[in-house]
Amino acid sequence: MMNTMTKERPVDLATFYPSDLYEYSSALTDGELIVLKELREALETELRPLLSEYWEKAEFPFEAFKKVEKVRMMDNPLLFENRADKRKPSELYNVFRYFELAKLDASIATFYTVHGGLFYATLLEGGSEEQIERWAEKTASFQIQGCFALTEPEHGSDIAGGLATSARKEGDTWIINGEKRWIGGAGSADEMTVFARDEADGNVKAFVIPGKAEGVHVQKIEGKISLRMTQNGHITFTDVKVGEDRRLQKVNSFRDVASILRITRADISHLATGLTTGAFEAALRYVKNRQQFGKNLGSFQLVQEKLSIMQANVTANLAFSVRLAQMQEQGNYREVNSSMAKMHNALRMRETVALAREVVGGNGITLETDVARFFADAEAIYSYEGTHEINALIVGRYLTGVGAFV
Repeated sequence: MMNTMTKERPVDLATFYPSDLYEYSSALTDGELIVLKELREALETELRPLLSEYWEKAEFPFEAFKKVEKVRMMDNPLLFENRADKRKPSELYNVFRYFELAKLDASIATFYTVHGGLFYATLLEGGSEEQIERWAEKTASFQIQGCFALTEPEHGSDIAGGLATSARKEGDTWIINGEKRWIGGAGSADEMTVFARDEADGNVKAFVIPGKAEGVHVQKIEGKISLRMTQNGHITFTDVKVGEDRRLQKVNSFRDVASILRITRADISHLATGLTTGAFEAALRYVKNRQQFGKNLGSFQLVQEKLSIMQANVTANLAFSVRLAQMQEQGNYREVNSSMAKMHNALRMRETVALAREVVGGNGITLETDVARFFADAEAIYSYEGTHEINALIVGRYLTGVGAFV
């Protein structure tokens, strides 16, 4: 006789992930679900009460985030059960880690992705075994905070050919000069991965530079309307000296940098999925409790139509994120795939935050409903890790065989 009993999961998935109608989360392991449950509880307890206050005053809640770090979202042993890779959890877990972080707040997710995505991926992909041993464990446990310095004041989308920060080698010492801009977490970083052009051969190299090294100056970028909690910095490097041991040995051209970006661009597509869901769920909570014309706002046809579009966008974004994660888990890191996912998910995110703001009405421009925060923050997510246009051109180049960047 067949055993029809189903194994009890750590959470009821239909309740825990009500917006995941196609049940992508069902493939998560029990250990991953336990960590995600603990992560959500920490985020709700420690950070949610502070979001509006810190967003309005444009500061990051560092002390509260330290309490979230105790969940060990990067290195919890439960994430590595029956897993050969002991440095990185599964790509599916990574999708839902970003889902949780960005569903709460885009700045919190961005702070994480700079450290646990960009900085960590650069170490793992660009470092020698000795360098990985030196910094990876400290990064995964949040003993150190890292940041990623690639974008420059005059070079964003054209950074591949335009990167101007220079590196000159004298003996075993490298001397770095130049500027970086829009670097998240720059002012508080213990270590920075910095990309500079070698004066000797013209190729781009990567360096791990201490945040407090002599010659490093960080100025906070003020006056932002998006990701206000994220502490973006303008970094100036003036004759900063580091040893050869701090040059990442596997980054020897921009081709190597591009390989890293194929990985991290996927992370931002997942982040966009989480933000899409956060905006949708905030709008849904609001309309279920709002009365207009003597009726519940959620009972109106036009409102239900907009909610349906938002739910469909969440599902579509999850589909892109999960399938991309499955492919990357198998070692398939094709540039066109991560670019298409980021392009699609950010576009659907942008539509969703606008619809969420719309159904919430005038209250949708206040922090109280959460929708305004998602609405404003989506603009930054739409642009970073490859603008819509750049990602579209990457996909277009794949389709036609013709590069149309210039």
